[in-house]
Amino acid sequence: MKKYFLLLMALPLFSFSQSDFEKTIQAGSVLVNGLSFLKGNKSSDDKTVLMLCIKNKLSDKITFKIAGKDKEDNDVKKDMVIQNNGKECLFEIPKGVYTYEVILANKDTFKKGEYKFDEDITITIKKDE
Repeated sequence: MKKYFLLLMALPLFSFSQSDFEKTIQAGSVLVNGLSFLKGNKSSDDKTVLMLCIKNKLSDKITFKIAGKDKEDNDVKKDMVIQNNGKECLFEIPKGVYTYEVILANKDTFKKGEYKFDEDITITIKKDE
């Protein structure tokens, strides 16, 4: 009985052609590598924020701009366009104090200020209630 069960379990493996089997293995490898990227590898020097994400809960797209300096006094500037109900992320930005600006689709400034980025964060942009 156990032999028949094992044969039935292995039967789907024999129905694949060699190229289908290789494609399945490659797809599994891509999936595993992608998940390990999402898990993240902590930087040994801890000089970077691995992930800064911005969620837009406004009714129209926004532009999120940050500007600052890294430890070596190099300028760091990043701009992101985020659709309404969308989310965009930056990966591995230097830790530090940045000025930020949220610009609406009509080019008006919605918010402006400074923020210290020292750990992974998700910022939600929404109307003040």
